[in-house]
Amino acid sequence: MTGRFPHMITGAAKVHPGRAFDGPLWVHYGQAYVAVDEAEIDELDSCFRGQQNGICGAAVPGTLFLITGLHTGIVGFSLDVLPAEPELDDEWEDIVEVSFETHEKDVVLEEWGGEGTHPFELAPGTYRVRYCGRGMDQGSELDTTPDDDTIVDTYALVFWPAPMAPDRIVRQSSENAAYWHDHAQGLTAG
Repeated sequence: MTGRFPHMITGAAKVHPGRAFDGPLWVHYGQAYVAVDEAEIDELDSCFRGQQNGICGAAVPGTLFLITGLHTGIVGFSLDVLPAEPELDDEWEDIVEVSFETHEKDVVLEEWGGEGTHPFELAPGTYRVRYCGRGMDQGSELDTTPDDDTIVDTYALVFWPAPMAPDRIVRQSSENAAYWHDHAQGLTAG
């Protein structure tokens, strides 16, 4: 097992077809990442520059910079790779979509600071990625989880094959997501 919490089950859990990860994910500074073949993650502003959404940064090829409400601790997290676009689920308060391209099949969901890596496979190509969040404001208010069992905010990341397209905000309900969207939209090119 990998990750900061070896006593918890992490990694691939085949809960249903397409599920590549389902479990707790360690975040710090409210961050987690997806990277192709251990790519180096750029600083936050580079990953969001030119985007409308501020919670799933896809401006740097081969990486996704994920923002959570919780500053430090564990969040609930699932990652699915599906053959086609899924229906929107009303359980999610905040939803954004971005495009992602990979030329490698080895992709990693990475906890902050490399505390844990969770590899999964994507066939080389272009994908649409939906990042969904629930409880971002509660996570932000809590700031830091008091123990390894407290999960306040939960996220889902879903990949499916699709042509490249601009990012978009599908649903925004939390103040935390609104803050980060404003931040991304305020970044100037360059």
